Amino acid sequence: MRIQLAATIRKYDKKNFPKDILAGIIIMAVSIPIAMGYAQIAGLPAVYGLYGSIFPILIFALCSTSPQFIFGVDAAPAALIGSALVGLGIESGSSEAIAAVPVLTFFVAVWLLAFYFMKAGKLVNYISAPVMGGFITGICTTIILMQVPKLMGGTAGVGELIELVEHIGQTKVNLPSLILGGISLLILLVSKKVMPKFPMAVLLMAAGAVMTKFFPVREWGIQTLSAVEPGLPQFVIPDIRMLPMKEVVTISLSVAVVIMAETLLAENNFAQKNGYRMNDNQEIFAFSMGNFLAAFTGCCPINGSVSRTAMGEQYQSKTQLTGIIAGLSMLVLLLCGTGFIGYLPIPMLTAIVISALLGATEFELAARLLKVSRTEFFIFLGAFFGVLMLGTINGVLIGIILSFTEMIIRTAKPSRCFLGIQPGHRHFRDLKESHQIHAIEGVLIYRFSSNLFFANVQMLKRDIEDNIKEDTKAVILDASAIGSMDITAADQLEMLYQGLKKRGICFYITEHIADLNEQMRKLGLGHIIEEGSARRTIHIALKDMGYERPYPLEGGVDNRQRSASRKRADNRVQEFVWAFGSETEDAIERQIVAQIEQLKKTGDVEKLLHGSWSHMEELDEDEWLEHLEEHLKEIVNISGKDERTLAMRLEEHRREVHERIAKEHPELAERFKERRHALDEHLKERRPEVYALVEDLREKRTSGKI
Repeated sequence: MRIQLAATIRKYDKKNFPKDILAGIIIMAVSIPIAMGYAQIAGLPAVYGLYGSIFPILIFALCSTSPQFIFGVDAAPAALIGSALVGLGIESGSSEAIAAVPVLTFFVAVWLLAFYFMKAGKLVNYISAPVMGGFITGICTTIILMQVPKLMGGTAGVGELIELVEHIGQTKVNLPSLILGGISLLILLVSKKVMPKFPMAVLLMAAGAVMTKFFPVREWGIQTLSAVEPGLPQFVIPDIRMLPMKEVVTISLSVAVVIMAETLLAENNFAQKNGYRMNDNQEIFAFSMGNFLAAFTGCCPINGSVSRTAMGEQYQSKTQLTGIIAGLSMLVLLLCGTGFIGYLPIPMLTAIVISALLGATEFELAARLLKVSRTEFFIFLGAFFGVLMLGTINGVLIGIILSFTEMIIRTAKPSRCFLGIQPGHRHFRDLKESHQIHAIEGVLIYRFSSNLFFANVQMLKRDIEDNIKEDTKAVILDASAIGSMDITAADQLEMLYQGLKKRGICFYITEHIADLNEQMRKLGLGHIIEEGSARRTIHIALKDMGYERPYPLEGGVDNRQRSASRKRADNRVQEFVWAFGSETEDAIERQIVAQIEQLKKTGDVEKLLHGSWSHMEELDEDEWLEHLEEHLKEIVNISGKDERTLAMRLEEHRREVHERIAKEHPELAERFKERRHALDEHLKERRPEVYALVEDLREKRTSGKI
């Protein structure tokens, strides 16, 4: 397990330097109120939050493989440590608390180091994007709700949704604080849209300090940060004897799990969003090293900070130089500029934090999931409300459970279909793909697109058994997507095999990788291979049955070989149907609408009538013409052509299509008549006036009047 230091700073691109410097300074400034507040929640004096924003951040920046994630004193570990102190009977802010917190932090670092050696980072690979999105949005929303009372002139809340809402409701509103915070938030949100690269946060902080200096801000009830004595933290050795070891181990384990899970999930979320890779296991090592330094400087456990990272992303931070600048500038501030801290209005700083967190939420992902996958949408909501209602650690557990549940559901209900063949062709395709695909007479060909295991094997059996007919002679399982099977699946496959055998139906398993044969032998299905029922391809299985090309198709459909030119035309048609599937009709309509828009520009009716027919076979071409008839009046209005003339041309072309079908595909002629009737009924329903005109033309042509 080789550690690569300064991974994101090697081969540094100088053009990123101004962005990293600016982002680092802004993150340092934003960290002041956040870190001081969370240090107090953890039971330490506020200044320890600033101490935790120097050396732990620096070591994390050197060890991390994430180019943008920022470490810092954060909500979840601080809250867990604060509640642990209450459970241990230690008063917040006391000398006993100052001695006890570093002990807990030290053992958190030990646990994280153990997770590193156990390579626990791999667990994140099993967390899906909806879970990550819901988790990060839940954290952001929780922190925003924690910060809202500070906009109103109160103190930050703690706990979960109910406690946070109650705290907001009980907060006494200071109108000047609310106005200042609200205006600051509005300015930040507008500037993010109008001029996203402008460092508005820096300008607001400077304006806030100036306002405090020259106006009676404190007299208006607007709180400012507490003044801090200058100086750096003292290095200490945690006294592990002062707390009961049993409590220390259990408390530190829970905090370490939260830090690992929350930070890795958040880091991976940003990595996916911004298109880079990182080493999950080295990140855990970085967490551990950061917390060791936090322990030796007397601080509470340190966590990855979504709010600071979101701020860095807003100002286009590119590498961990941002974290180094944030740590070094905090060091300089503690040595030389602590007087500045006391001039910063808390509502304004809170607005900066909330603005960054709003940018990190992923509600747009939820909206996308609602359109494409209801299941994943509810998984997003589960992770979101899990964090919001039950806290970070329970939210992590819910997210992991949801991810594994989703994975099992997907593999338990895989894609599957029955296969047939198109007349004149040799490739097997889904029978539902096109009306031109026909089943082979007496043969059931079934494709199952998943590994076979206890949760989905019954589906395979049920699909096959429910579709066997009286004339079925063989069942062929296309196992091209089956890479493995468990013992339950093997037993059920054996039962299916023996059941079919008793009914005189042959069973073949085909198209699978060679390793599956080895698995089948180990699972007791070697006799299937020995009896010749495991074949490399579907064609070989059919040949074993005595079927030679061209295969006989159900319904007596002609399957004679077509000319090369004819097959090329069919292939184009099937590519069109395959590409659009059930939306083929809508796709035709969209293309016609697009061509009508082009007609408005060119006036070229011939191109509209002939431009797209070459890639269609007869049945699809007839549907294209029917769609054109629906737009007849629109085409007439645009082109100025005579309505009856255009309608006559369309009908004439449809007649030619019918004649070609009767000549080249006599077996399809009857189906074409049925389809033609259905299209006419559709036209009659959608455009009755056009249908009346078409019927009139047909009658006149039949009577010989035209």
